[in-house]
Amino acid sequence: MPRNQTAFLVNDLEIKGNLVLAPMDGYTDWPFRSICRELGSSISYTEFVKAEDVLQRPHYIKDKIHFTEDERPVFFQIYGNSADSLLKAALILQKLEPDAIDINMGCPNRSIAGRGAGAGLMRTPIKAARIVKSFSKSLDLPITAKIRLGWKDCQNGMLLSQIIEEFGGSLVAVHARSKEQGHEGKPDLNTLAEIKDRLKIPVLGNGGIRQVDDIENMINATGCDGVMIGRGAVHNPWIFSRRNRHEVKPSEVQELMLEHLDRSLSFYGPADGLVLFRKFAAEYLKPYSLERETRRELLMEVDVGKFKQLAGEIFSTIN
Repeated sequence: MPRNQTAFLVNDLEIKGNLVLAPMDGYTDWPFRSICRELGSSISYTEFVKAEDVLQRPHYIKDKIHFTEDERPVFFQIYGNSADSLLKAALILQKLEPDAIDINMGCPNRSIAGRGAGAGLMRTPIKAARIVKSFSKSLDLPITAKIRLGWKDCQNGMLLSQIIEEFGGSLVAVHARSKEQGHEGKPDLNTLAEIKDRLKIPVLGNGGIRQVDDIENMINATGCDGVMIGRGAVHNPWIFSRRNRHEVKPSEVQELMLEHLDRSLSFYGPADGLVLFRKFAAEYLKPYSLERETRRELLMEVDVGKFKQLAGEIFSTIN
């Protein structure tokens, strides 16, 4: 699908293109998100923020929800296990004028799901319904949600999807794996297709997208309105331009890597900007056969000038 073509509507909001960068804690910060947006991601989901942090530590989430106008549409993602705290936090976030607020009902991390937030909300569908209903009644922007297929002993993704739609949700993103699967194993496209078939609101499919062919396979198998890409995008942000990583020339990788670094330095400052960029640098370099010591020397470098010099030397040896 052409990047400037309307793929679906979230209420009256036109979404141009059907590929979306998934919200990922520690990864979908402004530097990376802005790059993926330019490469073709059609929505900018922020990193998730905890409802209690919005209420009690607004300084802590400032960087996580920063966005620029050229990123729109921007969706803030929020998580928590208290319906009251979630609504209070959402009302505060609404004042910052995102295009939508997304409720995280899919994070499988034990520290979150085990406390009843993220995928933990899927075990309490009545509470989930109450949250979505209160959001849709109290907020003046679209409400969306991200879920999974459920837990191993409670595969209720269909139920949660219908709850989200019935109580006012405008879009649901479905990670087609269970909570226990995390990010491993084959996504269940049959169940994803059943969910899409039942709902009238847009459905984004998520999970297991590593190559361009995976995008088309998911769309063809499920009929979903768009595809949400997480870890596969960290390894290959060019996937939003429908290019596999092996199709990207080393010179292009070097150029984007240094641009990404510069955005990180500008956003976080010289010290934190370089440290927080290291995990991305490792992904940019992963496809290349580098000596372990060479890779380690670059990723442990603390001086920005030396880092760029070492990176230039590495790329000069890559054909």
